[in-house]
Amino acid sequence: MHSEYQHLIDLSDYPVSWWKKVVELGEEIRNDPSKFAHECDGKVMATLFYEPSTRTQMSFQTAMIRLGGKIIGFDNPANSSVSKGETIKDTTKIVSNYADVLVMRHPIAGASKAASLTADCPVINAGDGGHLHPTQTLTDLLTLKIEKKTLSGLTVGMCGDLINGRTVHSLCKALSMFSNNKFIFISTPELRMPAYIKDIIKANGSTFEEVNTLEEAIGSLDVLYMTRIQQERFASKEEYLAQKNTYVLDRKKMQLAKPDMIVMHPLPRVDEITVDVDDDKRAMYFTQAKYGVFVRMALILTILREKKSSETLKGKVYSGVRCSNPRCITNHEEYLPKSFLSSGDETLLECEYCDERKLI
Repeated sequence: MHSEYQHLIDLSDYPVSWWKKVVELGEEIRNDPSKFAHECDGKVMATLFYEPSTRTQMSFQTAMIRLGGKIIGFDNPANSSVSKGETIKDTTKIVSNYADVLVMRHPIAGASKAASLTADCPVINAGDGGHLHPTQTLTDLLTLKIEKKTLSGLTVGMCGDLINGRTVHSLCKALSMFSNNKFIFISTPELRMPAYIKDIIKANGSTFEEVNTLEEAIGSLDVLYMTRIQQERFASKEEYLAQKNTYVLDRKKMQLAKPDMIVMHPLPRVDEITVDVDDDKRAMYFTQAKYGVFVRMALILTILREKKSSETLKGKVYSGVRCSNPRCITNHEEYLPKSFLSSGDETLLECEYCDERKLI
């Protein structure tokens, strides 16, 4: 299935050269933002945020305003026709009539891909459940390029909720495409990085190891990427509380780190980084959020300028086969084609919306 619009659902849909182009444009905008102040005069961006967001939503809105464009949308589905049972198809079909680009944040994996099937304008994925967050990844890549001067040869520690952390999933997939990057995953057994992400890392020629404590890894890191334990992704409060305070970065642990290691975090922070780390020159999380505006300006420009068609579904619909992930959009919106990818082995299928694997 093809779309006449260029969407950003997953960075993996584009070659590394495209990511570099967006990041380099973001750096150019950062160096001279006034040069781009009227690039989107007369354009409208719609933000459809089905779950709470501060940084991503405001970052996109700021990006469009600074490009000279206007914004419409909602940040609470209760204030829209979604509360009446309207499907993603109908919502995006209507709103895309009013906008030149649509930005979607949704709690269910694959929602943005579902929107791209029928929207009459480009769709940008601003986070779909615990699945992917490609624009945060572009923010992270710009941060690394500016602060570490390279996207290769880095030892990157990922700490916290790695099973539900869409930001670390996207960043691992991206950084494994650059040479000589090594990953150290720091989590409890219950919160380990999903197998499909580890398979992608290996397939791209990168390496990883898994450890249980921050102390045993921090001294070897060039980058420490902290994540919060996400209460909203747990089935019960008891499961969340059992994991909540497992990993906390404080000044004492920072003394074990390299002088040039940087600390990143997609935010919001709860209690996984103590406030006394904020004054450390290696703490980059607030700067990282600032860079997010520049890279989203670059992305909006790139998506609107290129206007080339993209392939939305590349797989095949298998009769009677459903995705086994209850958090997949295909199990919530029944009209969607249940499309799966196969690597030649027709007994192992991968859902094209949420990447869940299924044996048949």
